[in-house]
Amino acid sequence: MDSTLGQATPTASEEAAMSSAQDPAAPTAVNDRKIAIVGCGFVGSATAFALMQSGLFSEMVLIDVDADRAEGEALDISHGTAFASPCDIHAGTYDDVADAGVIVVTAGLGQKPGETRIDLVNKNVAIFKDIMAEIRSRHCGGILLVVSNPVDVLTYVSVKLSGMPEERVIGSGTVLDTGRLKHILGERLQVDPRNVHARILGEHGDSELIAWSSAHVAGIPLEDYFTMRAGGSYEQFRREVAGTVVNAAYEIIAKKKATYYGIAMAVTRICGAIARDEKSVLSVSNFLNGEYGLSDVALSTPCIVGKRGIEARMPPSLNYRELADLRASAATLKDVIAGLDLGLE
Repeated sequence: MDSTLGQATPTASEEAAMSSAQDPAAPTAVNDRKIAIVGCGFVGSATAFALMQSGLFSEMVLIDVDADRAEGEALDISHGTAFASPCDIHAGTYDDVADAGVIVVTAGLGQKPGETRIDLVNKNVAIFKDIMAEIRSRHCGGILLVVSNPVDVLTYVSVKLSGMPEERVIGSGTVLDTGRLKHILGERLQVDPRNVHARILGEHGDSELIAWSSAHVAGIPLEDYFTMRAGGSYEQFRREVAGTVVNAAYEIIAKKKATYYGIAMAVTRICGAIARDEKSVLSVSNFLNGEYGLSDVALSTPCIVGKRGIEARMPPSLNYRELADLRASAATLKDVIAGLDLGLE
């Protein structure tokens, strides 16, 4: 409640409705209970399934260049609504994204065995140019959530080409990586991973970094907890954990050719923060404008995520070495971005 005016601050959907009534080119009024998923491959379909079970949305639209695939996935998932919360699940077109509260983009080619996320860049940037042109022409008023890899580069591309404000363009970033880290630490330290508080920042990829200096278990610094519960070399423990986390996707891809369940749950977590306006702090990929000495790049840092998208950036507590690693990760991404032809000039 605004103490000066005595009125509640308008929500993003209310603002969009007021703007669109005055200006045809303004963002379309949004339905906060509607989600659109662009791309119905392994990640898109797993995400749709996880979201259906979550009960976060009452309408879900699946969009794919292969219309039959989208229709088939919609039919298959919709047959499970008798066992979950009511949800209208159907295939659609880009016209359906205009009023969606959240637009999730999973379209693109997947990572192959032996291939890094950055190796995908040129192929998926070309696909994203077409997708962002469609989204831009609809004057969308919701939140754009980028999941396709390389997610940081594609989040940057989406900010530049979608026509949407930076705060309403979010990349799934290192939310999954952070989840993997918590799982591995919980397993090795024999504690519930929900009580492990540690984050991975930077690129969702090989240059990512773990913010060890601020990691803790229920308020106990991680190093102290390690000494109590495990013992041995903390430095060796950190190296082993970091290697396991960074290589997790490569191991899964080598064994089953693709990863999709973990990222589907991570996307559902982000969507929950948006749909319920949770103001949750998540390590999502976001466009930086001078924060941490970085600009004109997208990568993962802790952000408050709610109905308006990225509502604030939370400066992470980093030591000198970690800050240097974050800047090095940004430099890696900026080198890739410098080679893109986005047709902006």
